[in-house]
Amino acid sequence: MHRTIAGLALGLIAGPALAQDSASQTLTVYAPDYFAFESGPGPAIKQAFEAECGCTLDYVLGEVVPQILLEGDRTEADIVIGIDSTQAAQARGTGLFAPHGVDAAALTLPIGWEDETFLPFDWSYLAFVYDTEAVDNPPTSFAELIARDDLSIAIQDPRSSVSGLSLALWMDTVFDDAEQAWADLAPQIVTVTPGWSESYGLFLDGEVDMVLSYTTSPAYQRMAENDDTVAAAIFDEGHYMTIELAAQVAGTDNPELAQQFMDFIVTPQFQSMIPTANWSYPAALPREDWPEGFRELPIPDSAIWHDEETAAERRDPAIEAFRSGMTR
Repeated sequence: MHRTIAGLALGLIAGPALAQDSASQTLTVYAPDYFAFESGPGPAIKQAFEAECGCTLDYVLGEVVPQILLEGDRTEADIVIGIDSTQAAQARGTGLFAPHGVDAAALTLPIGWEDETFLPFDWSYLAFVYDTEAVDNPPTSFAELIARDDLSIAIQDPRSSVSGLSLALWMDTVFDDAEQAWADLAPQIVTVTPGWSESYGLFLDGEVDMVLSYTTSPAYQRMAENDDTVAAAIFDEGHYMTIELAAQVAGTDNPELAQQFMDFIVTPQFQSMIPTANWSYPAALPREDWPEGFRELPIPDSAIWHDEETAAERRDPAIEAFRSGMTR
């Protein structure tokens, strides 16, 4: 989700014996690096959950899906958090995960969610973010963006970046001939970076007019940096929706504690940390409870989203369209 360069608490109803057991337990959570930044949600989540469980929560940081693919059933994770929805098929294919056991009625996503394994904790829309002082007539559709010839744009590589892959899937959905759309857009793309932070940094340095990011990026700029010159271009065709997921490992030695953490994810206490720490929309908090800076953000009229089977099926064709179109 947006990576800055930068609840109802569960009742203690189990009795003294379980409380003593919890105090000696450690919950190991695999999470992306950004999650545990000082400005990210990880430290506050750790503090809040440890206060509820009387346990220790330890993060193991890195690229979570490659890590569990490498480790398989040797993984030490009890919980994995930060799985992008485009990676869900890969993660599910490991066979490592148990049902999350959480009532999906708590979720407030703009789409229905019935997956019993992966639990959303935040989401956003992909968007081209621009400098309002450099672009005074932002495109209002993807087709218009493709037709322009006066913008400089930084994007992420779909072969190495989940946001870049989401862009490839977005274009694959919007355009009948995605390869031609990439070829038409290519003259305006001045750089393709391995990840989000590199291209967003170029944008902040004024090297490009627009950058592939998220509709929530302007909230960070305004609320954290006091910068109101950043906006997201909203397209008539709709925007690709990205969702970050959590799951509990079936082979955990601490199943009760893992379940307690999964339940904690959808509480107001956890969800209220997401907007201004992960700079994304919370997955289980009504819009009226979002910070004002998030409630004021423009919302696309429609969400474009692929379930994991469709995302896996379209991944290679979408990446090939990117490769072929950009090298014409």
